[in-house]
Amino acid sequence: MATITKKFPTTVANALKYCVYLYSHPETKEIFYVGKGKGDRVFAHLADENENEKVHYLKELKKLGLEPNIEILIPNGAEYIHIITKITNLMLKKITLFLLCYTLATALPAQDLVSYTLIGTKTQAQLISQFNLPFIQYGARFYKVTYTSPDLNGVQDTLSGLVVVPDNDSKIFPRLVYQHGTSSSKDNVPSRYGQPSGGEGDIAVFFAGMGFVSLAPDYLGLGDSDGFHPYVHAASETWVALDMLRAFDSFQSQIGVHTNEQLFVTGYSQGGHASMALHHAIEADPDAEFTVTAAAHLSGPYSIGEVMRDFILSDSLYFYPAYIPNTLLSYQVVYGNLFNQVADVFRAPYSAPIEQFYTGQLDPGDLNNQLIDLLIATEGECRPTRMLQDSIVQVVAADPDHPVNVALRANNVYQWAPQAPTRIFYCKADDQVPYLNSLVALDTMLARGALDVAAADQDSTANHVECVEPALVSTMFFFLGYQQIGEVTNTGEPLPPALSLFSVQPNPADAYVQVHAGAEGELLVYDINGRLFMQRMVTEGVIQQLPVDDWREGYYLFVLRYSKGMDMQMVVVGHQRP
Repeated sequence: MATITKKFPTTVANALKYCVYLYSHPETKEIFYVGKGKGDRVFAHLADENENEKVHYLKELKKLGLEPNIEILIPNGAEYIHIITKITNLMLKKITLFLLCYTLATALPAQDLVSYTLIGTKTQAQLISQFNLPFIQYGARFYKVTYTSPDLNGVQDTLSGLVVVPDNDSKIFPRLVYQHGTSSSKDNVPSRYGQPSGGEGDIAVFFAGMGFVSLAPDYLGLGDSDGFHPYVHAASETWVALDMLRAFDSFQSQIGVHTNEQLFVTGYSQGGHASMALHHAIEADPDAEFTVTAAAHLSGPYSIGEVMRDFILSDSLYFYPAYIPNTLLSYQVVYGNLFNQVADVFRAPYSAPIEQFYTGQLDPGDLNNQLIDLLIATEGECRPTRMLQDSIVQVVAADPDHPVNVALRANNVYQWAPQAPTRIFYCKADDQVPYLNSLVALDTMLARGALDVAAADQDSTANHVECVEPALVSTMFFFLGYQQIGEVTNTGEPLPPALSLFSVQPNPADAYVQVHAGAEGELLVYDINGRLFMQRMVTEGVIQQLPVDDWREGYYLFVLRYSKGMDMQMVVVGHQRP
């Protein structure tokens, strides 16, 4: 067995100024870690003794007598150059590597901003009317942006996304990444906001109205990006969001937006999977450029390799059969070792429309409708397991090391302990993503030592679509408890944070709260569903004590509306039980 050299020659290390590197399984080619850094940073993970998924994977390889493949990508303008596809016996290749590194040492990193276009605006009043939430504080401007990011082969692609900015240029806002759910077509993405197909752009607009600069990437293979979309592929869901954050620096300087260091991460459905992957990647990287302030992952398939796999093999009634070929075809595109042809995995007559989807002739939404019709016509019921060849079902059920199982497990996103405050919101009656994903994620994170992670059922009767609204409102309430908004002077310099015009103490509260108002106005209290819970007038300088011992435990938004605007504070009510 060849031994991986764990240090570059000095000349190479000095010349290798910046690179992205990929760790993959030497036999299955499954990518299990993506990193970035300079010089010998690429090898540091081989000596890592921390308790995390990457280290566990490396130890398992070592038990098998295997060493990981390591690929190095160096940015060269609009492209990444593959330097080495397998780093073994490195000394034999050091001269070639040095010459390439020396030539490219001054190359710019990828993730460049390509373009931005203002596609619309909405006033505060319009957003209050649209979302029926009177405490929305800002209007919004929304932009389509394009930026560079590598595709699955490391070749630079142009990706698209949506950026939504609160309409107050004198404020310093936090950033928020929203990862969107499954797209029914290539154009059913945030960057098409304002068009009939513009998927989930409203959610980014909603958060902007609450004072977050919202970034919503479209993902690889969707929007302006070329190629097949790698569905629920954790690594690409991560790097497209990171590259959008990097490109955002150029965008904000060009349009005069001010942001602070806070970063909030959230997403729904596929986006819940993508947001958890992004959150994990940022916290797992010791050299991370970003720090997650708080995260909320919503109704996502976090346990691809266990919960989702077992559900699909269970022969259950399920009216979203297209998720199965979408996932398996995506992992075939990524890893290349799951099957030789579609008919190896899917039976007739299902293989025909799946083949059309694979070659770009059908959108996911159309595929789903056709598969439902075929299953009912052929099987009498919509049980998607029956689309699969019996041989595939049997081997995937029996062999944990089958390439399908390896690929599924490689895209789990829950086996770690978040450091930032984290919430996992779900609905028990979810008909698309089993809520067990959320419970497994919670239990695993707590077992691994997470100190501030919790999960909550938002509505035990709500299906997947009905769960969107309560999950997002809970997310907004959760994030407002950490949000910081500053102000800038005429010179663009930040001012110290302004003192709030009112305070609500204690927080968390058990029996009562004391409300101190710095201005005469109206106090409004909203529950976690956005419903007005209490309304009364307050007098400047007068402390009012409000009993909360009979309030339901949870988040409440206290809003002081006065002559010059409004001020808000999130309060948690939690009762101490004997």
